[in-house]
Amino acid sequence: MYQWLIKIFGSKNEREVKRLTPLVDRINSLEQRYQAKSHAELEAMSAQFKEQLDAGASLDDILPDAFAVVREVSVRTLGMRPFDEQLIGGIILHEGKIAEMKTGEGKTLVATMPVYLNALTGRGVHVVTVNDYLARRDADWMGAIYRYLGLDVGVIVHGLDDVQRKANYRADITYGTNNEFGFDYLRDNMKFSFDDYVQRDFAYAIVDEVDSILIDEARTPLIISGPAEESTSKYYEANSAIVDLLRKKDPDTCFSKDEKANTVSFTEEGIEFLQRHLGKGNLYDPSEFETVHHLNQALRAHVMFSRDVDYVVNNGEVVIVDEFTGRLMPGRRYSEGLHQALEAKEGVKVANENQTLASITFQNYFRMYEKLAGMTGTAETEAVEFRNIYGLDVVVIPTHMEMIRIDHSDVIYKTEKEKDRAVLKQIIACHEKGQPVLVGTSSIENSEKVSVLLKRKGVSHNVLNAKHHEREAEIVAQAGRKGAITIATNMAGRGTDIKLGGNPEFMAKQRAEADDENFQELLQKFQQQCSSEHDEVVGAGGLFILGTERHESRRIDNQLRGRSGRQ
Repeated sequence: MYQWLIKIFGSKNEREVKRLTPLVDRINSLEQRYQAKSHAELEAMSAQFKEQLDAGASLDDILPDAFAVVREVSVRTLGMRPFDEQLIGGIILHEGKIAEMKTGEGKTLVATMPVYLNALTGRGVHVVTVNDYLARRDADWMGAIYRYLGLDVGVIVHGLDDVQRKANYRADITYGTNNEFGFDYLRDNMKFSFDDYVQRDFAYAIVDEVDSILIDEARTPLIISGPAEESTSKYYEANSAIVDLLRKKDPDTCFSKDEKANTVSFTEEGIEFLQRHLGKGNLYDPSEFETVHHLNQALRAHVMFSRDVDYVVNNGEVVIVDEFTGRLMPGRRYSEGLHQALEAKEGVKVANENQTLASITFQNYFRMYEKLAGMTGTAETEAVEFRNIYGLDVVVIPTHMEMIRIDHSDVIYKTEKEKDRAVLKQIIACHEKGQPVLVGTSSIENSEKVSVLLKRKGVSHNVLNAKHHEREAEIVAQAGRKGAITIATNMAGRGTDIKLGGNPEFMAKQRAEADDENFQELLQKFQQQCSSEHDEVVGAGGLFILGTERHESRRIDNQLRGRSGRQ
């Protein structure tokens, strides 16, 4: 019955696309008018649109002209003309909904049209990305369109002072990460004067990779804390006791663990061992409550947390690795003594425990915006959650061209050794025929294991994980070159655009600055080189994606798969 009704009326997404088709036709009909305009005339359009808004026109009234202007400026500045499907995505974002567009459909360009339109109100637009690299890249890349039209662009990244942050928030369009926006809100709320606030009203935000930020990390609390005056010796004592317990012949009888809840608890045998070891009469005595808490956290640190998977040790500090993005999170610390337990485990200096001064979750932060929109390649699976929690509808935008990527079924091996051999064999087979390979792993540890296997065979490759993040732009830019091998954690899964044959602009920038007189000459040389390599790579089968294991979230697997078959 349900399928029969869909055949007659079409699915919800088909009806949405059909509803917007006349508006897309209207934008297309304006294309020739704006093609005929000069640079100065197009630049003057922003002032004209603002006058219309002041005169009582709504954003919807000026939408067709604004979108047509952005399309023309995009062609002139970036050499990219938004397709009809991208116009539909832009309208959906303007309406405050989530646009699900397959990876490689050009979401970054889609956002420019609603961002420009809403920035004309003068209240500021926030474009939220998952990391500093993408915030800088998108602000620099898409900023060419906004600056051409007389709007200014700001970027909020780690390491800015309050004066710089305030200036960037006052820009018409501000790019930044979810963490930076959230922490700036918390810091503002701890200030004594409104004049010191760096942020302004929460008018409109477009969240890139919306499923990662609003679902995966929705309940992650952002916490600003201050040091609490307590001795750190108790963490070393608890760690020493747990090390001795784990050295026992059968340590598993001393505790039980719940991997799903990420918790551990001592058995009677474990408590008895610790009482003897610490010389305590009864650990269940109310006066020993704190001792049991520290022992519990020390056990969690040893049993539930692994170095180079959940955290890394950098310059004598324990730095958390984000499980969803695979990136380091310097400055973030686990609470309730867990971070100190990890520091004691790794034998680095234990910092004082902190007390919470201000806290907010991403869920609560993003619900403060008057209008919120999002885009991602993988949102439909969570459509009900988006609707119930944020009041956001998900609309699936059709692809511009038919998908030609071949998705193979999983291959399962009896042992890890057999799997490693098969991974190595597949990588070398692709490499020998000149096909670039992106190897996706679920942790830093696994990415380095694959790297060691390739080194033994004398095969050159690049590793992209939280330990090598400063080379991210360079590695990604060259991952599509003939015979290139790139091993990556889920860092390479979101927002990275791997160009087959290599990225000529990046190669030219490595040799000369953009304003250098040799730059254009180098650019032309590398464009020719990348163009011929592109054809060879396509002939070899395009970018080969090899996942060494499944991630906990199937969306992360889909994001990795989406690095190939882009349009």
